[in-house]
Amino acid sequence: MNNPKIKIAVIGLGRLGSFHAQNIVNRVDSLELVAVCAAENQLQWAQDNLNVSAVYTDYKKMIDNEALDAVVIASPTALHPEMTIYALNAGLHVFCEKPLGINLSSVDEMISVINSHPHQIFQSGFMRRFDESYQYAKKMVGQGAIGDIIYLRGYGVDPLSGMESFTKFAAAADSGGIFLDMNIHDIDLVRWFSGHEPVRVWALANNIAAPELKDLGEYETGVAQLEMDNGSIATLLGGRHAAHGYQVELEVMGANGWLRIGEHSEKNLVTIFNQEGIVRPAFQDFIERFNHAFILELQDFANNIIKGQQPSITVEDGLKALKIAKACQESVNTGKVVDIKL
Repeated sequence: MNNPKIKIAVIGLGRLGSFHAQNIVNRVDSLELVAVCAAENQLQWAQDNLNVSAVYTDYKKMIDNEALDAVVIASPTALHPEMTIYALNAGLHVFCEKPLGINLSSVDEMISVINSHPHQIFQSGFMRRFDESYQYAKKMVGQGAIGDIIYLRGYGVDPLSGMESFTKFAAAADSGGIFLDMNIHDIDLVRWFSGHEPVRVWALANNIAAPELKDLGEYETGVAQLEMDNGSIATLLGGRHAAHGYQVELEVMGANGWLRIGEHSEKNLVTIFNQEGIVRPAFQDFIERFNHAFILELQDFANNIIKGQQPSITVEDGLKALKIAKACQESVNTGKVVDIKL
């Protein structure tokens, strides 16, 4: 006997929220999109493209009025805690995009409410853990294929084409800083691959490629050096200025070998030979690169609801990633080495 579909709503229809909504409608059979909440100018798109008639600009009214089982929160980061708290208190399961939030006191309150609802599923959107390449590499590391980890390096650099959009966003909202906005996934992967926690960080940042961000209190490029609790080292690089497209990679150096995921941002196996030389098309954004992983994480969320089991990615993972990112930002702001207190 088939389980009835999980009735779900999406809050936020920006680039990622709209992609989640389309995945629910077209690619995750166990979920049924019954409502969305978004800005007024996005509601017609939702009705036209998602086949959903229940559209709202007030998430509380949506949760109160609709017969929902769960909600996907893809709103601006600062709103994640209040929306999660309201949804959980209304009896819903919650999938919340990373980061958990920006303000630690709000996140602490959010976590307290999550822990007070142990029979509801809360899942955070660290989708790279669902990517086949990262899973394969993690399995190799776990099997000891490269020996004890000595060093990790994570890159996350957005395409130059997104700079105008980010500048508008930064002028209107708090991104949380370069490391929270750009390296939260890399931070999670460093912890996931190494099995260790960072204890100290020294970070630097600049706006050489985008001086216009200085007046907004933002950085274009940031680099953080992390000391782990076992003496290993990790480097994070976040940026917004890759001319060729979206550059994301993870390198893990072991005592007996190395592995590298995504060294080249290659879209497919096509090579073009023309007047520009020998060209390999590149991924242009994170959705294109992690398309399948986004589907798998929503399928995992649905399966966890059906089975009544908490996800392998815990709220503690989200909290630690947030604290590490904020420590990196503090190091940039103060120019000092910062101890990381998890």
